Amino acid sequence: QVHLVESGGGLVQPGGSLRLSCAASGSFNSLDTMGWYRQAPGKQRELVADISTGGNTNYGDSVKGRFTISTDNAKNTVYLQMNSLQPEDTADYLCFADRPIPGGVAVQRYWGKGTLVTVSS
Repeated sequence: QVHLVESGGGLVQPGGSLRLSCAASGSFNSLDTMGWYRQAPGKQRELVADISTGGNTNYGDSVKGRFTISTDNAKNTVYLQMNSLQPEDTADYLCFADRPIPGGVAVQRYWGKGTLVTVSS
């Protein structure tokens, strides 16, 4: 079982920055890919960014060049540095982590409860 707790959300003015954190705990030997999705009211959930154990990153088109994902593997924590925030970035940001299933290549995905980011003047 993997328990994910996000933090760092809040209210920020357009052009501002926030740093989200997501700490994983529980009974696991290692985690595979970790990352962030977001969901705004009335919109589909979309990928923000993810990062593999090898450090390969993947970003949604709308955040490229503004957001940076990173991890602290020793702390089982993933971070999302968000710069140049705009009102359209307002959403609930959900962290995920993939736990490898022993004996194969499949993973089980776990989700946090989300942290709300509101960009408004």
